[in-house]
Amino acid sequence: MCDNCSSGAAPHLSRRGLLMAGAGMAMASGAALKAGSAFAQAAPQNAIGGEDALKRIMDGNARYVANAPAQKDFSAGRAARAQSQHPVAAIVSCSDSRVAPEFAFDQNPGDLFVVRVAGNFVNDDGLASLEFGTQFLGAPLILVLGHTGCGALVSAVKAVDEGLELPGHLPDLIGALKPAVEAAKRENAPDLAAAAIVANVKLNVERLRNASPILKARAAEKKLLVAGGVYDLATGKVSLV
Repeated sequence: MCDNCSSGAAPHLSRRGLLMAGAGMAMASGAALKAGSAFAQAAPQNAIGGEDALKRIMDGNARYVANAPAQKDFSAGRAARAQSQHPVAAIVSCSDSRVAPEFAFDQNPGDLFVVRVAGNFVNDDGLASLEFGTQFLGAPLILVLGHTGCGALVSAVKAVDEGLELPGHLPDLIGALKPAVEAAKRENAPDLAAAAIVANVKLNVERLRNASPILKARAAEKKLLVAGGVYDLATGKVSLV
């Protein structure tokens, strides 16, 4: 038994450690594929540009809105997915139970690399996850996905505008969303919460586009597209912003 295990202390993994471990896993996965998987012989599905990836998921959203999904057999490709994953997009989504990215974009398991947190903002842990999803899994697209009626942003508006006090760790979450509320207030928007939802998406898109060293470099090399959208809870439609 290791010292950390016996002492009950959780091992600490830095972002550098995470990325090095990710590289190891990616290499191991590639070796397993080369060993005899027929799946490895075809070009991975995410060997496409960011614009093509965006079109793919937006076409999927159109099918979802029309209630005509193409993805119905969830067992298809299961054996291949056990060997490797090639997501066509990374999604930064709110944790809201009514927002399900795989359904909303009509994609199968293995097609989307999803990072979720209430309020769909990016902290350091989320950023490291997205670095892994793009650098080592090869996702050519990151989409920050907000949604209408977001409770986290509504609460952030009340906290900033009305001095609402929240318990536990919720003030930390509100602090991450406060810049979006302030940006919406500068616009003098008639619906402050709706404007904050859009502003939050735009701010996080901008952060990801400029996140050094990995994402910014991949974007500059045209290996990564970062975009934003808002999901309408009532219709299921995603509108790019």
